[in-house]
Amino acid sequence: MAIILFKNRTVRPLTGNFAVSEAMRQINPDVVAAYPITPQTEIMQIFSSFVSNGYVDSELITAESEHSALSACVGAAVSGARAMTATAGPGLALMWEILGIASGMRAPMVLQLVNRALSAPINIHCDHSDAMGARDQGWIQVFAEDAQEAYDHLIQSVKVAEKVYLPVMSCMDGFIVSHAIDRVSLLADEEVREFVGEYKYPYSMLSKTVTHGAIAMTDSYFEFKHQQRLAMDEVKKAVEEVSKEYKELLESQGNLKDWEIEKRVLKFVEPYKIEDAEIVLVAMGSAAGTIKYVIDKLREEGKKVGLLKIKIFRPFPYEEVSKYLENAKILGILDRAETFGGKGGPLLSEIITALYLKGIHKPIRNFIYGLGGRDFNINHVKEVINTLERTLKGENTPFLSYINLRKDYLDTLQK
Repeated sequence: MAIILFKNRTVRPLTGNFAVSEAMRQINPDVVAAYPITPQTEIMQIFSSFVSNGYVDSELITAESEHSALSACVGAAVSGARAMTATAGPGLALMWEILGIASGMRAPMVLQLVNRALSAPINIHCDHSDAMGARDQGWIQVFAEDAQEAYDHLIQSVKVAEKVYLPVMSCMDGFIVSHAIDRVSLLADEEVREFVGEYKYPYSMLSKTVTHGAIAMTDSYFEFKHQQRLAMDEVKKAVEEVSKEYKELLESQGNLKDWEIEKRVLKFVEPYKIEDAEIVLVAMGSAAGTIKYVIDKLREEGKKVGLLKIKIFRPFPYEEVSKYLENAKILGILDRAETFGGKGGPLLSEIITALYLKGIHKPIRNFIYGLGGRDFNINHVKEVINTLERTLKGENTPFLSYINLRKDYLDTLQK
């Protein structure tokens, strides 16, 4: 594979997968374990060319499965190596057993997840069911709107993981972000290397007598799990420290606008035109870009609509969410995943919890969209907002709606 090497600051048209591969090359991890799965495969194909051409010093392990790939990363991480991998959808599902082992053993690795629907039936396209299925496995979870965020998030995730000794799942929407070409501003190699720094794991099993992965019975297991909770409580401080340092790095370029810097810096939420908004949508991932476009058009019509984009889903930013949503008249929560048997999607339940903790009660409507890569365009955003407007006027609207179901399918339900 012919690869163009970018060593200095530059702006290039790149796919999300290529942008992430570039970030990995610049980070130069000690160990990368790989197994192919659509739509992630391209990341490791590109990175493997970096290895074969001597652009990185990484030990590339081509494992026999995703389960083995993550197992290799756990072993590398607790041995003191900076470890990374990538996967998608069913690949993450096959890693399931090792997800809890990685977080339980406090292995500070980074996994690039290219969000893909789970089977059955087989579907290779985007939704968030893979990440949402793993949301309680003790991993930090970060969601990118576009290729630029995917690039920046991955670099910052390395430092966050190594500050709190927890693994990070950096997510981007399959095909929508991973394969679409976007304008990406790249840092210089030496800037990234200096930012992530040299990794020194204080609990390496190769440098001192430590125990990793031992059995814990009823007299100790509970305390280990409580320590993971305490570690998650430290993530907010770590994110603030890392983002402050990254912001200073971006500001040193001297040619970026404030909003560009704020968008690229890792943070828990990104408010968009929310200060005076009466109707506020809450979403994660690539849909946020479409929503912003519609909001801009509706603002020209005098409609007070805003967006709260969730960038870090785990740990969930309850304080920030309640602060930004308390003044809205109505909320529309958009979920790209189902919770079968539950009342609405996984993002909905977290938003309700955030409001409840602050004693805030207001009308909420939940919208399931984009499962299996189903299109979610500006007309669908307008449909969501129209539903919320009708609700404010007193019309009886469903608490849970499914956006862009096929008409012929809906017709059969009426029979």
